[in-house]
Amino acid sequence: MTQIRLMQAADVAAIDAGFRAQNWPPRTAVLQSYWQDQQAGRRQVFVAEQNGVVAGYLTLVPRAAHGPFAGQLPEVTDFNVFAAFRQQGIGTALLDAAENVARTAGATVISLGVGLHAGYGPAQRLYVRRGYVPDGSGVWYQDRPLPQEASCRNDDALVLYLSKPLFS
Repeated sequence: MTQIRLMQAADVAAIDAGFRAQNWPPRTAVLQSYWQDQQAGRRQVFVAEQNGVVAGYLTLVPRAAHGPFAGQLPEVTDFNVFAAFRQQGIGTALLDAAENVARTAGATVISLGVGLHAGYGPAQRLYVRRGYVPDGSGVWYQDRPLPQEASCRNDDALVLYLSKPLFS
């Protein structure tokens, strides 16, 4: 059974273990900063646990720091479901939790940015199925709108921003 809960200090090591299990580098410093942000009320980190094992997480900030919604809308950031746990409804449960918290806090719209390379394919499909739509500002690269005909790399910094109405 999947449980969604807020991050605990011990989750830093558990999430890093999940990254290592799929041959990704650990993100200890980033995860520690998320824990500190959560303690200070700047971010909420939702952790999915399945049968006592961390299966994924996402973070929710009350106001986007970058992109077309900066300073305006709550934003889902850094969303990961580990490969061994995909296609089991965990991503949906994590998004449900974040959307419910944003709605409860009074938000009527929530936002996120998604990478454009194939590694983000499952997330892209999930967001569309859940009703997220592009905001119309085009593609962004390294936190700036990418002008027409500009060159860029298809890396994690190339994103499209989406939003979704949160109906009560």
